[in-house]
Amino acid sequence: MNTDPRPGLVAAARCFYGHGWMLGTAGNLSARLPDGSFWITVSGRPKGELQPHDFIRIAPDGEVLDRHQQGDKPSAETSIHQAIYGCFPEAEACYHVHSIEANLVSRLATKDDLPLPGIEMLKGLGVWEENPKVAMPVFDNHLYVPRIAAEICQRFQVSPPQVPALLIRDHGITVWAPSQAAARHYVELVEYIFQYMVSARQVGFCDIL
Repeated sequence: MNTDPRPGLVAAARCFYGHGWMLGTAGNLSARLPDGSFWITVSGRPKGELQPHDFIRIAPDGEVLDRHQQGDKPSAETSIHQAIYGCFPEAEACYHVHSIEANLVSRLATKDDLPLPGIEMLKGLGVWEENPKVAMPVFDNHLYVPRIAAEICQRFQVSPPQVPALLIRDHGITVWAPSQAAARHYVELVEYIFQYMVSARQVGFCDIL
């Protein structure tokens, strides 16, 4: 019997809200079901107050399959979740949060990726190399979100990411994982790395970035 993933999404949203990463109605979370459809947050809901009915089930092609109220609309960034699930068949959760640090470090990326410091936290993202050289993909924050989704698909088909996360300039991170628990850990790890990078620049350790 399939387990309803929505209570886990509610718990994650409240955790991220507590960290200040999903203030107001910012951010969106989704979890994929065995049939390929996924539950995603309804647009405009306060993330610290979500309930299981504050999600809409979406088919892989974007069709709405299930919702609590007729007027409910899926997150404006649903197309990004579709792109991630299309690129990574093993992904069962996709989380997008906003943080001050994510916006600040996005300004450090002069091209289309952000070099990450080779600190221990990278192991939690699957990087087990000695003195790793790792970069996170960075995408421009287009007003028309499907354009961002299309660019994600195009780039990842040519150049798969080194870590299960991407950054949108002046917007926030998106992570994906084979479970909700892993996705939550990835968000925490990436945000730790960003806090480290901001702090390093504040104390003058710019050479490590």
